[in-house]
Amino acid sequence: MKSLLILFLIIITLSACNNEQQLKMGEEEQLYIGSPTANEILSKNKREDIFLMNEVVYVNAEKIDWVKKADLTLGNAVFEVVRQSNDGEDFTEGTATKLPVGTKIYKTNEKGDIYIAVVDGREIRYLGFREG
Repeated sequence: MKSLLILFLIIITLSACNNEQQLKMGEEEQLYIGSPTANEILSKNKREDIFLMNEVVYVNAEKIDWVKKADLTLGNAVFEVVRQSNDGEDFTEGTATKLPVGTKIYKTNEKGDIYIAVVDGREIRYLGFREG
C-alpha cells in the first residue's frame, strides 16, 4: 500500500512538472517559465519566505493544498540555513529570507521536491521550483 502511495505521488509530481510553474505570492499570482531565481521572486514580494539550496529556490508551501495534505514524514537533515537576507541580488547558497540561521532542512521519506524546515518544533513545508 505504501509503495502505491509513493507511486501515486511520483505520478502527480511528474504530471505537475512542466516548464510553466505557478507560484502564489500573497494575493498576486505570478507565472514563471523555467526556474525562478531568488531575485525574481523577491523583486515581486520582498516578504516571500524562501531559501536557496543546491541552486534551487524553495518557497514556503503552507498555502498549497496538495502539499499541505500530503502525508509526509521527516527523513534525514540535509541542509542548514547559514544566513538571512531579503536582497535577491545578494542571495547565495544557504540563504533564507525568514528561516533563522541554524535552521535544519530535512528531506522527506515520500517526496523529493518537498523539504521540511523545523523551527521551534514546528514543521514548515517548502516546495522547490525548478525547470521542468
